[in-house]
Amino acid sequence: MKTATIIGSGLVGSLWASYLAREGYTVNVFERRPDLRKTSMSAGKSINLATSYRGWKALDAIGVGDAIRTIAIPMYGRTLHDLDEQTHFQPYGIKGQAIFSVSRGEINGKLMDLAEQTGKVQIRFNCECISAEPELAKATFKDHETGEVFSHQSDVMFATDGAFSAVRYQSFMKLDRFSFSQNYIADGYREILLPANADGSYKLEKNSLHIWPRGRFMLIALPNEDGSFTCTLFMPFEGDKFGFNNLNSAEKVNEFFSSTFPDFYKLMPDIAEAWDRHPLSSLAIIRCYPWFYGKTILMGDAAHATVPFFGQGMNCGFEDCTVLWELMKAHGEDWKKIGEAYQVARKPNGDAVQDLSLQNYLVMRDKVNDPSFQLLQRVERRMSELYPEKYFPLYSMVSFTDIEYQVALAKGNEQESHIKQFIRQYAITEATTQHQLDEWIHASLGQTLITH
Repeated sequence: MKTATIIGSGLVGSLWASYLAREGYTVNVFERRPDLRKTSMSAGKSINLATSYRGWKALDAIGVGDAIRTIAIPMYGRTLHDLDEQTHFQPYGIKGQAIFSVSRGEINGKLMDLAEQTGKVQIRFNCECISAEPELAKATFKDHETGEVFSHQSDVMFATDGAFSAVRYQSFMKLDRFSFSQNYIADGYREILLPANADGSYKLEKNSLHIWPRGRFMLIALPNEDGSFTCTLFMPFEGDKFGFNNLNSAEKVNEFFSSTFPDFYKLMPDIAEAWDRHPLSSLAIIRCYPWFYGKTILMGDAAHATVPFFGQGMNCGFEDCTVLWELMKAHGEDWKKIGEAYQVARKPNGDAVQDLSLQNYLVMRDKVNDPSFQLLQRVERRMSELYPEKYFPLYSMVSFTDIEYQVALAKGNEQESHIKQFIRQYAITEATTQHQLDEWIHASLGQTLITH
């Protein structure tokens, strides 16, 4: 009998359990927290997630994608909310391409259900990992319900226990030449639940990600199934005119929202009352290496935690599952070969998705309102429409293909440079007609501008 231990029943751990079960493993999953399926959880409990191509590929590979689609809402682009209360829609891709809003709690619960339904996965809750021996695939736990301390060993072990992984802290951190960095960005976030209208309808356009870009900070909103929106305000903790430290009274909260997000304030005039319902939280990027030692592998946030600004944290973690699964088949379940190949393949992409996330924060909070950036996007989108097999904007490469993150990052930056040169070469402006723009794009086909 083949056995596996997974520490952490979050998104990646629950999905990976299903992968292993389908390969004939008996899987024991240990989770420090209570079973979230038995806990009342509001839609705004945590940042909503955006499922895109890589995530769907991982889910569909083992036939669970359709079960998740029942709780996913397509978002075909971003709606920008200006200070003057005007809105502008920017599509994400072409021909109806979309990313999908899902509640973290709902998708995690479904993935747990699907794993248990295989009949080969058992999840134990309230069991905290207090030590680990990666070379033996062995871990020791404390059951917080009974007080029992016990050990569990298997053929192979996976740490999917998040950014502050106990397995990584208890064991990998003690290894010789283990590299580790933990960097917090200057901004934090606070969530706000924008409720549905009295009749259950949405107060904003349902099939869009809404952004209130304000240069140094921003507010975003993603739709939930019940007509509400999970909204998140990203802003400096302190040291700025607009910082969380300055919003320390109901009057200041109301003044801030009414002056900075006037259309949102009209939708939620009781914002000050809801302000403290969710905690102020921080955002960190964690990098480490190696991800494999002995008989233990780090996956998801335990290996490459990132900030949420490209919506790729979950998708990248799910892609870890896809890559590991393919390596299992390629190396006949020789876990030493699998682990070594996995970390070599995924580490550069883990780094790249972190760089992409930070880069996209600047785009979302500032550049989307910049006329020169909007012109660049117009040109990019038209190139993609005219030559969809030959030109992929950076966002499309990341969200609508499985091109490696490191390749997408390098190619995207290269293409942006080429497009800026193209715009200068033809003196393109917002006044340039579509017909004229198309002629220039056709004339450029075959030059370095059009890339794959």
